[in-house]
Amino acid sequence: MAQVAELDDRIAKCNKILNENPNSQIFAALAEAHRKKGEIDKAFRICQTGLKIHSNYGSAHMVMAKINFDKGLYDWSEMEVQKAVELDGPSHATELLLAEIYIHRGEFARAVKKLNKLLEADPNNKHVIKLLDLAKRIPLESPVVGPEEKADSAAGESSDAAAEKQDSPVEAKVTYNEVLDFIESVAGVEGVLLINREGLVVEQRWSDEQSAELYAAVARDIEKTVQSQIEISNFGDYDSILLETDNDLIIEMLSLNENLLLIKANKQINLGTLRLKLPKLLSKLDEDLS
Repeated sequence: MAQVAELDDRIAKCNKILNENPNSQIFAALAEAHRKKGEIDKAFRICQTGLKIHSNYGSAHMVMAKINFDKGLYDWSEMEVQKAVELDGPSHATELLLAEIYIHRGEFARAVKKLNKLLEADPNNKHVIKLLDLAKRIPLESPVVGPEEKADSAAGESSDAAAEKQDSPVEAKVTYNEVLDFIESVAGVEGVLLINREGLVVEQRWSDEQSAELYAAVARDIEKTVQSQIEISNFGDYDSILLETDNDLIIEMLSLNENLLLIKANKQINLGTLRLKLPKLLSKLDEDLS
């Protein structure tokens, strides 16, 4: 109860500062406080909004990394850690979180390498020692058991928080809303639409609802034209459609079974990074729109 009261007090103070100065970087501390209270969605929204203004604030990217980690979105978490490292350089916190990400993804050799370096710098760090033991022990203890048994065994034998979220080849599914939230948080993205086969908007992260419907209808028409021409030419299926205009507008369209994902961005976006991460993230997508 004392910890909750302390977090509530911190949240109140941060909100007061943010109300007086909406551009304050205090949003990161506010998001972190909500995260620690377990209010993950609220923390995500606050941090996402703040990063739109302060995209080069490394500490905020670390908060977002922790939020994604808590949601079980380890690839997204790693992306945010790498952004923090790019801005502020590596630190004990970034290296430790990367090690935990590797453990949860089953990349134990990478985790051990990171943790050994951390332990050299801080030999008495109990958290690092526990994680290192976990990263070394799991592959040895469960070489032949099924994925569910391995996860259950690891969770049952360690009281450390990492063990409670132990690695399993069956990765957590993500929803369409989580995918749209993530894409919207990428620097340079100005809007995201999920469009059904009739050209109607199913989900959106868009500032103007009327223009969203127009973009959706036009995008579906373009997609149908491209698909018909590909079929005539026997080229197979397309992965994505990229449109670039003279006024710094970029439109990327991706086929998601019967749905179409449209990303509206400016020329500041790093399309290479987005294209590198999206396929793996979309492979975890839960197709149930309900």
